[in-house]
Amino acid sequence: MGATGPANGGSQTRIQTENRARLIAAALKVFSRAGYEGATVDELAEAAGMSKPNLLYYYASKEALYRAALDSLLENWLEPLEAIDPAGDPLEEIGRYVARKLALTAAAPEASRVFATEIIRGAPILGEMLAGPLRTLVDEKSAVIAAWAAEGKIACEAPQHLIFAIWATTQHYADFDAQVQAILGPEGAERRFEDGGRMLAGLFLRGLTPLAAARP
Repeated sequence: MGATGPANGGSQTRIQTENRARLIAAALKVFSRAGYEGATVDELAEAAGMSKPNLLYYYASKEALYRAALDSLLENWLEPLEAIDPAGDPLEEIGRYVARKLALTAAAPEASRVFATEIIRGAPILGEMLAGPLRTLVDEKSAVIAAWAAEGKIACEAPQHLIFAIWATTQHYADFDAQVQAILGPEGAERRFEDGGRMLAGLFLRGLTPLAAARP
């Protein structure tokens, strides 16, 4: 989805690939803190430890770097959803998906906040992607969950809303991290992903277990 070479064209060397990764990592931190409008090219370059001309060599504008950052985070975020296996055990597949989404949130909270801000802005950059490839992927996995439900393997009447619920609960730990830590206090905050993961797994898996299977 993103550019594959420097702003002036051509293939990437190892150093160029590493520099792009540095810029994207820095961009996620800056955009998550300042937002798209508040971030400046100078601030982005400083966060990456590069000069402004060097940044503009790789990405011709702030918007180009923002798009690349969004592309990168979506590539990482969608992989766990893509990995849901129709041939797998339904509850295990859903449990694994919840765990992987929460792990991504813990590893890269800035990515979640940048994505949330983009959606709040009305998705000016991601609009076509949301209504196109993302919708196609969600429809595909919703059909898998619906098939499991039809076979009595899982209790789920609205697969798309199940996916929304997983997104909302796992990403809460990034988007509202200041609130989570303030409420839990130092000790609870240190365990927030471990405790949250255990609670969410139980919440979703108990709710999705068919009644017949849940009876002793």
